[in-house]
Amino acid sequence: MADAASPEDLFQGQWQNRRTKLDDFKPYLHERWAEGCTNAWTLWKEIQTHGYTGGYGAVRAYLRPFRDTAPEGRPPSPRTVAGWILTQPDALAEKDRLKLKSVLAHCPELDALTGHVRSFGQMLTQRQGERLPEWTAAVRADDLPSMHTFVNGLERDLGAVTAGLTLPWSSGVVEGHVNRIKMIKRQMYGRAGFKLLRKRVLLAS
Repeated sequence: MADAASPEDLFQGQWQNRRTKLDDFKPYLHERWAEGCTNAWTLWKEIQTHGYTGGYGAVRAYLRPFRDTAPEGRPPSPRTVAGWILTQPDALAEKDRLKLKSVLAHCPELDALTGHVRSFGQMLTQRQGERLPEWTAAVRADDLPSMHTFVNGLERDLGAVTAGLTLPWSSGVVEGHVNRIKMIKRQMYGRAGFKLLRKRVLLAS
């Protein structure tokens, strides 16, 4: 066999079709792999409960070609998917848009959530507060408990939320000054009284 082109060629002959302890469990391994279980150790433990008496190495070696032909790359993390959903669709890179489309195709709940998030973003950026009742009704029609909690919070101060989504005025400048004062106060570790804090705020201005 000196002229063998590959290691597999060395195993031709009487050993090629010899039955192994794993043969009866191969259909089970194929089925579990298709279901998404790709951990060789887990699968080995599972077939042991069904009567397999062979070693872990045989299972790992049999599954290695499956892994080599699997699609490359890990699935996106929840943080990454959330970033895609919160990004304006037109601003998404083409590859990210296609990945998000694939994720949403496998999860109807997430697809519905994405629609509501983007619709709310449109209300926010285009000042369409009059659409809020319609939007909350659409959210409640879907089985999305976390979104229902968010809607409940909005409805507790519906007038203010509607005004915030409609009127051009904003308290952002005031909030910015408040945060700046808090930062100065933290720099003094809470040990300075009002007079020193006032003096530092005035000097910082």
